[in-house]
Amino acid sequence: MQDVSGVVWVATVLGIVGLLLFDFFFHVRKAHVPTLGEAARWTSIYVSIAILFGVGVWIFGGNQMGAEYFAGYVTEEALSVDNLFVFLLLLSSFKVPRADQQKVLLVGIVVSLIARTGFIFLGSALINSFAWVFYLFGLILLVTSGNLLREQHGDQEEKPDNFVIRVARRVLRTSDEYDGDKLFTYQDGKRVLTPMVLVMVAIGGTDILFALDSIPAIFGLTQNVYLVFTATAFSLLGLRQLYFLIDGLLDRLVYLSYGLAAILALIGVKLILHAMHENNVPFINDGESIHVVEISTALSLALIISILLITVVASLLSPKGRTQTYVAAARRHATEFLDIETDPAYCDEIFHKLLVEEARLKSLPEKYRAQIRAEDELMALLHRAHQLHEQRVAAGTCFVPESAGSREARA
Repeated sequence: MQDVSGVVWVATVLGIVGLLLFDFFFHVRKAHVPTLGEAARWTSIYVSIAILFGVGVWIFGGNQMGAEYFAGYVTEEALSVDNLFVFLLLLSSFKVPRADQQKVLLVGIVVSLIARTGFIFLGSALINSFAWVFYLFGLILLVTSGNLLREQHGDQEEKPDNFVIRVARRVLRTSDEYDGDKLFTYQDGKRVLTPMVLVMVAIGGTDILFALDSIPAIFGLTQNVYLVFTATAFSLLGLRQLYFLIDGLLDRLVYLSYGLAAILALIGVKLILHAMHENNVPFINDGESIHVVEISTALSLALIISILLITVVASLLSPKGRTQTYVAAARRHATEFLDIETDPAYCDEIFHKLLVEEARLKSLPEKYRAQIRAEDELMALLHRAHQLHEQRVAAGTCFVPESAGSREARA
């Protein structure tokens, strides 16, 4: 299976395209807010497909290829979770209604998959032609690892901004308001683009930039183009469902970036050691191979899984993570209630969620409650949400929500 036949390639690509089309026509075409059960069900289905595919690779390709696939898939999936932080900030920044976010994510994923496929074949061609590329990829991952650690001391709530987003804002002239999930609408009698196009470009372009980290990372675990492609594709396929499943937990993973920094550093070192073993750069050891101990794929897989387990468990047990989760959720629900959502029934649901988050904030230790009360912007945001709700109740356009306790008792 090292030299995968054209028939297998075609069948794999058709299978992936079929999954994307199924996702669009049966889930995304009709705008709706996915329930937690729906997101969990389809996330588990996509993860199961990826695992079953890996089992097939292990059976038909052997232990080495099986380990390489799973190491690549786990790493790409972990990096995808980190990317969801940026997606969350992007969708909030562009004020995309919750029901319309699915289409944005799916289009962004398709654009990313096409672009990453090009990067994969380009990376493979470079590796086959120039052994020094391993040094370059290794250095890229070490620099990225350092950047992840540095960002932990920065502002995690600042709006995402990069070259793609700036160019898109300048080039694409859109209407001021969304028209559902339509890409075109009429404004002053003229057919114009909606902000939905701008959001899709921002999501797709940002995900392409993420490939500059993830593609070198997976090439550090396997140089088999088929395995690189399939591990990357399967990690992206379930990303939309995963977003709706864990977006409430993203802020809880306070140590995930540390874990990802360690993983990228590990793979970076692995790549440089491999480059030294395969060395033919004239000014390094006179172009001769350097005898070093290389990190095996099996050891890499074990270390990657261990690092992820440690960082996730530490994040979930951390009082800081719990506080950050409640604060971010309260801020997000208040913003949605005030500025984004317009459907009365969904606004009632959002306000109920906001009350639940406020109750959770009050359950935190006094140390963290004092820090929250000191956040004037958050307190003002919550106050405005309560004022607007009272106005809607007085006007008869909103239901009075149940308390969290009465709803749980009724359930």
